[in-house]
Amino acid sequence: MSNKVKVAILGSGNIGTDLMIKVLRTSEHLEAAAMVGIDPTSDGLARAERMGVPTTAEGIEGLQKMAHYDDIKIVFDATSAYAHKMHNEILSKDGKTVVDLTPAAIGPYCVPVVNLEENLDKQNVNMVTCGGQATIPMVAAVSRVAKVHYGEIVASVSSKSAGPGTRANIDEFTQTTARAIEGVGGAEVGKAIIILNPAEPPMIMRNTVFTLSEVADEQAIIDSVNKMEADVRTYVPGYALKQDVQFEYFTDENPLHIPGRGDFTGMRCSIFLEVEGAAHYLPSYAGNLDIMTSAAMGTGERIAQLKYLKKAA
Repeated sequence: MSNKVKVAILGSGNIGTDLMIKVLRTSEHLEAAAMVGIDPTSDGLARAERMGVPTTAEGIEGLQKMAHYDDIKIVFDATSAYAHKMHNEILSKDGKTVVDLTPAAIGPYCVPVVNLEENLDKQNVNMVTCGGQATIPMVAAVSRVAKVHYGEIVASVSSKSAGPGTRANIDEFTQTTARAIEGVGGAEVGKAIIILNPAEPPMIMRNTVFTLSEVADEQAIIDSVNKMEADVRTYVPGYALKQDVQFEYFTDENPLHIPGRGDFTGMRCSIFLEVEGAAHYLPSYAGNLDIMTSAAMGTGERIAQLKYLKKAA
């Protein structure tokens, strides 16, 4: 029995190319069987050809025409939220499992260290966003100790690591990430902000997480956050806390006034993160790519193991 499941990657931009290289170099259960783009001059398609991966510049129609299309079980979509809606309709009819790296959010949100196992049988899973993959684990880490009323994240990435697909999906990024902060992270209300920083030299991805919660034991939250950091580092080695968790308290005598929401009493946790990439395709400052593609590949690996290889065993 082969221990490899054939996969296709839709999108030959930064994210798709980084994912392809990860699959080729590090995947235990996935075989890169197709790289799909729409620009025949793209660097991603050129690299795929050099690395022996079958390619097409005719989009999903070109993928369907490939002789081995029926053998492909999992398709990673790294195009755009708009395009994914059409792609998923076709792929679901053709019986493919889809790992969605766009903010389309057709399938359930999946953050591997939080809820991967419960989503392995779904036809389509959504990897939220790069900012979501980096920060939602920390919202969840606080949520498993204290009730989180509000979670806010700020993701700052280098402009050079944000390709046209990312830039075209900024609105979807904020909306999808905010919903996932609630649905996966456990916050009652979520908010997301992304900053594309043009600084030179390019900055490493930085993330700030704020939660407003009920008062809880500080050490329990610190332990939960440290455990979550270690769990994420199993597939993103460059994921790291930049400093100790910060706590601030608001009482009836000193409430936090929130415009439009009234006064808040409880605890604010501030968590500061850095994500350094593995430099499989873009330089190490592009941690936003690395955490997204690493999470997607890890999800694909588990789907391959349990949905396809287990059946074939």
